Amino acid sequence: MKEFKGRIVAPGTVSAPAVVSHGGLNTLASFQKALQFGDKKATCGDQNNPDLYGKQMAGKALCLPRTIGSTTGGLVLYCACSMKRQPACMLFSEPIDSLAAAGAVLADVWLDEVSMPVIDSLGEEFLNYVKDDMTITVKEDGTVVVE
Repeated sequence: MKEFKGRIVAPGTVSAPAVVSHGGLNTLASFQKALQFGDKKATCGDQNNPDLYGKQMAGKALCLPRTIGSTTGGLVLYCACSMKRQPACMLFSEPIDSLAAAGAVLADVWLDEVSMPVIDSLGEEFLNYVKDDMTITVKEDGTVVVE
């Protein structure tokens, strides 16, 4: 078990199994099946991300360095939340970009009964330590416990 402390972008507490990407998350490519074709598991459709491609993202602790891709990133995250196909939480080793942060914050503020805690700046050690299916617990103070 190891604890990491990050910056709270969207508050909340949750425990979920990890799914890990060492490359950036292209939100549009990754969530396209969930948003357009009704994939309730939010299976990652980004063929350029071998760490995530074909894996379920909904209900998982999505651990990644950063998001990449188009300016639709925040809207895609907001829509995934509004359709209840969002990750249980998003955990960034690096500082989150403003577009992804906007989607997470707007989902937190505008959507009732939807939670997707987002913590960033967890550091490179976090991403090197966490592996798929490890249990992740996010605490209210931005502490992330990896077991």
